[in-house]
Amino acid sequence: MEILKTIKERRSIYNFKTKTIDNTIIKDIFTYGSYAPTHYMKEPWNVKLYQKEGKYVFVEAIISSYKRIGLLKNDKDPKTIKMIESMKSFLLEIPHHAVVYFEKEADPVRFEEEYAAVCAFIQNTQLAAWEYGVGMLWTITPYMHDPRFLEDIGLNSDNVKIAAVMQMGYPAKVPRDKGRKSIDDKMEFIEN
Repeated sequence: MEILKTIKERRSIYNFKTKTIDNTIIKDIFTYGSYAPTHYMKEPWNVKLYQKEGKYVFVEAIISSYKRIGLLKNDKDPKTIKMIESMKSFLLEIPHHAVVYFEKEADPVRFEEEYAAVCAFIQNTQLAAWEYGVGMLWTITPYMHDPRFLEDIGLNSDNVKIAAVMQMGYPAKVPRDKGRKSIDDKMEFIEN
């Protein structure tokens, strides 16, 4: 069964080729992602895809956030400038950045249901991407929790939560299989 092979062979990709993915393929990948289980068929996921020139605004928002939250110094020190330029270069070389977000629910149970559905959407998307030879890296980063970052990319932190930022592209290198712990160590059968 191909799906079992894909589940087992998919890897998080850290190094991407510079070649962009055709928008038709990207739409197909996210369409397959949308077949994730979703409570009440709400399909709560939304995606902002930053590519080509659109990456510049996104990367600037990241750098500004890192300065605000203290992960980058906000000075003119040559080391700081070099670090920022290196970070920008690294992020701009990634062909596509997908911000996956959803509208917040006031009810904590509904919020968890929506978040779980979005996470299933993300995993389906990664598996579909792998079938197309596309690699992804599911990132959870500090700037996702910075209200100003959300504002800078056109989202309202009062109303939405970012679930992940997915880096996407054709893999330059596929990491080796690191294996998994035996499910026996994680599972308990209760029969009486």
